[in-house]
Formats: sequence, structure tokens, C-alpha cells
Amino acid sequence: MNQPLPSQALEQLYTHARTHNRFTDRPVDDALLRQLYDLMKWGPTSANCTPARLVFVKSPAAKARLAPCMSEGNRAKTLQAPVNVIVGMDLAFYDHLPTLFPHNSQARSWFIGNPQLIAETALRNSSLQGAYLMLAARSLGLDCGPMGGFDADAVNAAFFAGSTVRANFICNLGHGDPAGLHPRGPRLSFEQACRIE
Repeated sequence: MNQPLPSQALEQLYTHARTHNRFTDRPVDDALLRQLYDLMKWGPTSANCTPARLVFVKSPAAKARLAPCMSEGNRAKTLQAPVNVIVGMDLAFYDHLPTLFPHNSQARSWFIGNPQLIAETALRNSSLQGAYLMLAARSLGLDCGPMGGFDADAVNAAFFAGSTVRANFICNLGHGDPAGLHPRGPRLSFEQACRIE
């Protein structure tokens, strides 16, 4: 039976975790990125569709392709972070449903010829997977800096040309430099954001 996580884990994942704009120069090993994926992949998606496709941008050559795609305000921190993750969404995710959702042999047919359902499902579920990515990263001792502020068409051309994958958002990863933090922003109260019926 599941038990509540200790307060230290909740602090690391949520209450003390911050969105980082600057990172130390401590590298992030490829083995840690593999471990990160092996955690995040277990997060739930509708019909286990798992549309997220990740590009871990680390090399100087790859960063040189990504940097011009970023807005001016995001370019320097993108180049400075040890890893940038392009969280993409595969618009042909349903081709994997016979393997990923084997108990319903009709699942793939739900999406054939329905571009609106494909787009909605890919965006919703790849966004969920991006959140799982950030929680997995935090659980492994990494810090995150998720971003919009990029030219999606340029990212698609630079990293997903000739494929069915499209960029959703970008997240910087590494070991955060607290000197780059802004004061923590407020959050809505339960009463402002929730209701129980």
C-alpha cells in the first residue's frame, strides 16, 4: 500500500523546487538522462499513447542549431544550461497503440482520419509527459527551467525535419545556480483555484 512521501521528498519535488534561469557548469551525464527517461516513461497518458519524443541537446553543434530558434530573452540561458530538452509530440503516436495499448485492438482506428483528435491528444499527453520529465529530473537531483519563447517552426525544421514530430516546449536541465533565481512567485489559494462538489 502506498504511503505519503517524506517531507524532504515533497520539498525537493514541489515546495522548495524552483524554476532555474542559470545553471552551474557541472555536467549532466548521458546515463542520468537515460535514468530520467526510465522514470518519466511510467507516467500515465490516455490509452497509454505516450506521444512525447525528447531531444536532449548537449553538444555545441546541437546548441548552435537551437540557439537561433529561441527568443532573445531565452537564448543566453539556453546556451548556458548543460542540457536543453526539446519536448516534442509525435503526431503519428497512434501507430504504436497496437503495442502500447494491446487490450483494445481498435484503439489505432480512433485516430485515423481525425486530425483534431490527433492534435489534441498529442498536445495534452506530451504536456503531461513533459511534467513527468521535470518531476523525474527533480527526483534525480536535477533542476529545471521550462520555457516557451521559441520559434516552433524553426525548431521543427532544425530537429524534426522529415518526421511526424513537432515541438511542444523546451526545458533546460542541470544543477541550478541559486544566484540566478528571482523571488518566488505567489500561487493561488485552494479557494481561488479549486472547488469540491
